[in-house]
Amino acid sequence: MKKIEILGTGCPKCKQLAANAEQAATELGIEYQLEKVTDINDIMQSGVMMTPGIPVDGEVKASGKVLGADDIKKLLA
Repeated sequence: MKKIEILGTGCPKCKQLAANAEQAATELGIEYQLEKVTDINDIMQSGVMMTPGIPVDGEVKASGKVLGADDIKKLLA
């Protein structure tokens, strides 16, 4: 099972990234756990200075931009 985290304070970009991540995982047919991390201290501990960020299995794959579902599929594959 993949652990996908969305790092952000709940802004529209963060919500869009979460939706895109769910779409990508669903389309790939993989088991996943989506966790939204909104605490700024937890976000900074991940090394993300610009939100939204998207760690997969604990490794930050992107930050500061909203990836589309196709881009996220590449990170999950």
